[in-house]
Amino acid sequence: MSSYRQIRRQARQARRAGMQPMMIINGDQFPTPLGIIFARWAWRYRSELAPVFVAMDVGAAGWWAHAASPSRWPLATIGTAILAVALMAIGGRLGLTTRAERAYAATCVLAAGTWVAVAQARGPLSAPLPVALAIGAVILAVPWWAHRRRRAKVRVERTLAAWPDIAQAVGLAGSQVMSATVDTWGWRARFRLARGQTITDVTARIPAIESGLGTFRGAVRVYPTPDDLASRCEIRVLNTDPHADAIPWPGPSVTSITQPIEIGPFEDAEPCQVLFIRRHALFAGTTGAGKSGGLSVLLGNLAACGDVVIWAIDLKKGVELGPWQDCLGRLATTPEEATALLRDAVAIQQARAGWLATEGRRTWEPSPSMPALVIIIDEYAELTEEAPDAVRYADSLARLGRAVAVTLVAATQRPTQKAMGEGAVRSQMDVRICFRVRERRDVDLVLGQGMLTAGWNAHQLNAPGKFLVSAPEHDTPRRARAYLLTDQTVIRTAAYFGPQRPQLDHVSRNALNAATCQPTVEPGYSYDDAPEGSASEATTSLAQVPEDALWSALCAAPAEGYAIGDLMALTGMTRPTLYRRLRELAIARRAFQVSRGRWRARLADDDPTDSL
Repeated sequence: MSSYRQIRRQARQARRAGMQPMMIINGDQFPTPLGIIFARWAWRYRSELAPVFVAMDVGAAGWWAHAASPSRWPLATIGTAILAVALMAIGGRLGLTTRAERAYAATCVLAAGTWVAVAQARGPLSAPLPVALAIGAVILAVPWWAHRRRRAKVRVERTLAAWPDIAQAVGLAGSQVMSATVDTWGWRARFRLARGQTITDVTARIPAIESGLGTFRGAVRVYPTPDDLASRCEIRVLNTDPHADAIPWPGPSVTSITQPIEIGPFEDAEPCQVLFIRRHALFAGTTGAGKSGGLSVLLGNLAACGDVVIWAIDLKKGVELGPWQDCLGRLATTPEEATALLRDAVAIQQARAGWLATEGRRTWEPSPSMPALVIIIDEYAELTEEAPDAVRYADSLARLGRAVAVTLVAATQRPTQKAMGEGAVRSQMDVRICFRVRERRDVDLVLGQGMLTAGWNAHQLNAPGKFLVSAPEHDTPRRARAYLLTDQTVIRTAAYFGPQRPQLDHVSRNALNAATCQPTVEPGYSYDDAPEGSASEATTSLAQVPEDALWSALCAAPAEGYAIGDLMALTGMTRPTLYRRLRELAIARRAFQVSRGRWRARLADDDPTDSL
């Protein structure tokens, strides 16, 4: 058997070198007859010669129809018209994807059917039918020869015809091509692997496969087949990069947090959809890789959902997330605000858990009246450094937030254990979206141990916005690119959806009031023990805790609120500082102006339309 294979290989090499073709009979070589040479040549160039073969078939059909029943030529005419109309109507189901392809097929059918009908009535050799057949075949062959997808398919077939030699050279000897298809961006082929070979072996040889197929670097992708058999794989080859240019955001893809959110398209134009409800998510990648753009796509979709409240933390003074402020329930831009936001989220989490236990339910089902809560944190590492107390609250949310529909979405450059805190935040991230990383080892750091070896080559992503996603529904390394939202798109989207955003449910609002409207004072002192009087009588006790003094004073304010002078006396703040802090609390909808110059905290039963 080995000698037989060797002789066949020598014969192929001889044909490629232009030597005399040979036949092999019982191990001996003989000159190949011209008929076999012509048949092989015709088969090799069958795509280019297809118009010639079709013209010969049409001529034969006309001769047979004239000999059988020359008077039935009207039936041929009617059948031709019906077939042409059917091709225009349902040609897409037959693989004619564009209108131009369907029109070309219908034109060919009409021309061939008309010639057959005339030949049936008068005879195929009647003038000028032979000349008309030849001229028509040449004219109609031009679009066929020029068709890009046909030529691409021919190139693929001829490339895969040499796969046995390529497989031998790259270390995959014995693998076989099962099928191949051509698409807009390249082609894909399904392979049957030899005994003992796995998709891991193919992935490890991607550079060698690219060299063997003659593609550019980074053009080959390897995926498991839909049947998930260990002895098969699918190789995709890109002729052009479909993600070379930025892809504009088409608009929200969902109306509920319970639906998968579309982040961007894969390389085969299939949408990359990720479910975020009850899943914490991590966006990671080096500077300029597109993390903030990915967060903007997520925010644009969440803004269209009527069953989710969005809170955000952006310690870059709101540079990245600030434009979305109209759609945000709260935005923290300082370490103190971030700590307070996460502390309130924990209070909401605990209150919801208690309410579920009271109602005999296991999970919080998002709705416009009982919305989910999504907390987006940009540059999580900065939060760890500047607000270490906040990390403790984030850890609690990561461990206990799923059932009560409180979700964390964190973005960072390198999610090391130090950057993510010493808790369980990183290990609880079920969805991991990895943009370009600088070093190979960062792939395993972001996506999990062993992902680099399995082919998740995030270090090879070569443009901002390109990413790999690891999630329960995405377990293969398919490249995608996040949609691009321009600043104008963000402003328009935030302005449109801002007035439609839902408010927190009554359980969460009551939890915030109970957790925050208790002034922080020294142990042993209670406001219940304080004598009734003006605001100045509480100055001594509140001044002992200057960090919480303003919020405590607003919570203790009477129905008509405290005047600015009283608040300055209670907190020791200057007037500009006091006005700045009041404005921040008003934007966060935690305080409001009762009347001109008088402020107090917003409680659960306050009208949310009160003037700021």
